[in-house]
Amino acid sequence: MVRPAAMIAACAVGLMAAGQGRAAERLGGEQIRRAFEGNTVTGLYTGSNLPFSEYHHPDGRVSGHNRDMPNTDACWITTEDAVCYYYGPHETRRTYCFTIETSGSLTVIRSRPSGRINGLARIEPGDPHGYAGKAEWVCDGLISQVPPMTRRLARR
Repeated sequence: MVRPAAMIAACAVGLMAAGQGRAAERLGGEQIRRAFEGNTVTGLYTGSNLPFSEYHHPDGRVSGHNRDMPNTDACWITTEDAVCYYYGPHETRRTYCFTIETSGSLTVIRSRPSGRINGLARIEPGDPHGYAGKAEWVCDGLISQVPPMTRRLARR
């Protein structure tokens, strides 16, 4: 049986080869929200080839896994031109923001503000892996209370 991560890697390589003549489109915040909300983003981190797969609940929760570790207390929000995630309880919360580019069905996730490619993914319609029933937390919207430097980076 082929692991989903291996399938994604093969698809990403094929898509990159097929799409070399096609320019990537950078999405704005509203476009990201429409693409991610109610759908699952599944891919591989570029530095480690470890998998991630996350269902983006319309209420801001994110369920699924990162690097094969189940998400707990994970939430998402879009800014003017990025998607930001925060993971963990308030005391130990980590926040990450990314710009999103698409080329055909390939989604390129770039770290903010460095612009380094963080992952390659595809957007799966709905919740094909059944992650939604496993998210029992509430997103508290405290992304606005992360340290000031991170807040400024999210708005760039």
